[in-house]
Amino acid sequence: MTDNNGIRSGSLQFYPRVRAKKVIPSVNWRPIKKEGQGVQGFIGYKVGMASIFAKDNTEDSLTKGKRITIPVTILECPKMKIYSIRFYKDKKAKKDLVISNDKLLKKTLKTTKNLKQLAEETDFNDVHVIVYSLVSTTAIGKKKPDMIELALSGSNEEKLAWIKENSTKEISIKDVFEKGLVDIRAVTKGYGSQGPVKRFGISLKVSKAEKGQRRPGSLAPWHPARVTFRAPQMGQTGFHNRVSYNNLIIETGDIKEKDINPSEGFHRYGKIKTDFIILAGSIPGPKKRGIVLTSPLRPTKKQLKRSYEVLELR
Repeated sequence: MTDNNGIRSGSLQFYPRVRAKKVIPSVNWRPIKKEGQGVQGFIGYKVGMASIFAKDNTEDSLTKGKRITIPVTILECPKMKIYSIRFYKDKKAKKDLVISNDKLLKKTLKTTKNLKQLAEETDFNDVHVIVYSLVSTTAIGKKKPDMIELALSGSNEEKLAWIKENSTKEISIKDVFEKGLVDIRAVTKGYGSQGPVKRFGISLKVSKAEKGQRRPGSLAPWHPARVTFRAPQMGQTGFHNRVSYNNLIIETGDIKEKDINPSEGFHRYGKIKTDFIILAGSIPGPKKRGIVLTSPLRPTKKQLKRSYEVLELR
């Protein structure tokens, strides 16, 4: 019987392991449901990780009422604006209405001077909005706005009413997510092409191995005479689309109302200038990367019960 120490790691759930096509990932909005009215997602930018002192208010917790330390991730979430409205009929895009020609958009696409008005549409099954982030208001140093298609919650009449109300307004993170759980969709940190030891965590062979140390002992048997995708081989490592489910929102705020910036700014990021959100734990992606926050696809009751009161940010 073989020893199970140092066996092949790396989940086979993610296949193929290729580079993401774009930094801001797309979202399948159909299975995601959100109570209330408004958009179901938001664009944020990763500031980095920190630790907070918090008071545990979770029921039935062993540390209830005590001061505990929690690792957190901070995201800067500049306001967003609506660029266009997209109507769907039988799960296919039927019509687009461009309602914005902001100067910031000229760096991304060709804007039009002839803006269309939102008329009373009746022949559609669903309606989404395409929004862009005001990333130029942050300290990232990026002027080109990021764009993404977001779904809306509610009935079709409620969706159209929300669009009419917010077509010219700036959408804040507080209007979308203030407490509860969120899913994080991001592109992980890229490492380029790496060998199977770093990519899958296989163990090194003995120093006198005949055909190299940093490779598997055998790729496949003689028959069937082929190499399956399960064999650990070198290839692209990182820069993959990944989803982190059920991240707890600890705090959402405006930097003008509550300044959480260190005196020297956050390491390799700078100082937050707009709205921010603090999440428990870690999320994929390096600093300054655009991240999509969405309504939870499969929220769990146990995580929803968690409650913390922030005392101090370290």
